Amino acid sequence: MSAVAAPERPQVVSHVQQALNYTVFDCKWVPRSARLLCLGSAARGTGIVQLYELHGARLELLREIEKPKPIKCGTFGATSLQQRYLATGDFDGNLNIWNLEAPEIPVYSVKGHKEIINSIDGVGGLGIGEGAPEIVTGSRDGTVKVWDPRQKDTPVANMEPVQGESKRDCWTVAFGNAYNQEERVVCAGYDNGDIKLFDLKTMSLRWETNIKNGVCSVEFDRKDINMNKLVATSLEGKFHVFDMRTQHPTKGFASVSEKAQKSTIWQVRHLPQNRDIFMTSGGSGSLHLWKYEYPARRSKEDSEGCEMGVAGSVSLLQNVTLSTQPISSLDWSPDKKGLCVCGAFDQTVRVLIVTKLNKI
Repeated sequence: MSAVAAPERPQVVSHVQQALNYTVFDCKWVPRSARLLCLGSAARGTGIVQLYELHGARLELLREIEKPKPIKCGTFGATSLQQRYLATGDFDGNLNIWNLEAPEIPVYSVKGHKEIINSIDGVGGLGIGEGAPEIVTGSRDGTVKVWDPRQKDTPVANMEPVQGESKRDCWTVAFGNAYNQEERVVCAGYDNGDIKLFDLKTMSLRWETNIKNGVCSVEFDRKDINMNKLVATSLEGKFHVFDMRTQHPTKGFASVSEKAQKSTIWQVRHLPQNRDIFMTSGGSGSLHLWKYEYPARRSKEDSEGCEMGVAGSVSLLQNVTLSTQPISSLDWSPDKKGLCVCGAFDQTVRVLIVTKLNKI
């Protein structure tokens, strides 16, 4: 009997490294292009946006834009593929939308929060997700706000602590469930381990839980389908995968957790071309590539006859250490499978190629 060959493991290859002279907080692929953006803070306290183009094994700097305040986060999620406007959140609580072809003055600007905007996400643009283009921002001031760029000055939704509830620093926000014109949710993670799921259709808190440690990143496996899976990463090296298809009236959503490493997991990003594969970036300068396996049955009845979810399992496909400093931002190319960019606190941006993703 011949031995069955083990499936080939994907490799994470560092393709290009680019040293920066500022702290990079976020990096993003420009959709439908070989270009990427780095967003951050210069030593003198101003904001930096750099636009690079990938030419073979090197990055060419096309444009550098300086802004008054350090820039923490950005998204293209609420824009069309024709415009490709970038929405950013800065250290002063400002939400700005930029036309990168004419970046002198924002096309939309609002003082969104009293303190730093830690996290931003967009939906309804890029042909992803039904419904209006919207941007969600999460801030140190404890509030989570949803903005429609067509509406000036006021958010279309404002999720803030209820009377008597202490203000928690919101570290991460993400859209999901945008599969038709009416449905849409926002998930938010906070510094005390709280995860809250807000239903924008009913303007209500749909579910909440606590994972005991600060929630650094949350992401749905896809925004434009019926809620399927949600990954939440934490300050102490753990991540949790929630099966979002079946919500039990008291137990909520089934989940599986995995201790990835000793240090903080800064970010999670699902592979756009295969939502069961995701990458986590760590405080130890490492990246871990994971695959989620569904259980034989995704739901079962409890003793009362209520449907409850069944969590699957997670396997590690590959891990690699790239930096001595935390890798704080990560973005997959939406167009080229396996192409990825990450920014680390060693003031370096790296373009990575992940091989053999079609074999798993």
